[in-house]
Amino acid sequence: MTTGGSTGAARRETSAGGVVVLRTNGSLRYLLIRDSYRNWGFPKGHIERGESAERAAEREVREETGLRNVTVRAELDTIDWTFRARGRTIHKTCHFFLMEATNRRTRPQRDEGITACRWVTFEEAESLVAYENARIVLRSAHARAASEPGPSAGDGG
Repeated sequence: MTTGGSTGAARRETSAGGVVVLRTNGSLRYLLIRDSYRNWGFPKGHIERGESAERAAEREVREETGLRNVTVRAELDTIDWTFRARGRTIHKTCHFFLMEATNRRTRPQRDEGITACRWVTFEEAESLVAYENARIVLRSAHARAASEPGPSAGDGG
């Protein structure tokens, strides 16, 4: 799914990210990050030259959250949006992947503006996520994660 607006003469950027799920005691928890603007969302970042979207998503999740053991489970939605930064119009496309973690221990990447990491239920995530296009990705991830059995993690810290 692609959502978004017009591009005009906008500079194009492509990134990738992950909706990370943790299965504990029969329930699902989703990892949210809070950015420097105090918005909750998902870890994501630029795809580097020669890097696949899937590998970029794994790298960005590890870098931004400090998680080491994450596994890509499925490709999710691709979203896009247009915004202005430093006087330029930017059209951003982001590829999201469903990922699974085996423990809950996180370490926010503060030097990149990540101020917090938080494991929440689907309902909490749906109310906290700042942007509608990210909530659409969350719903897609939840439908997929809830329908597929996966390894169950312990508390892990």
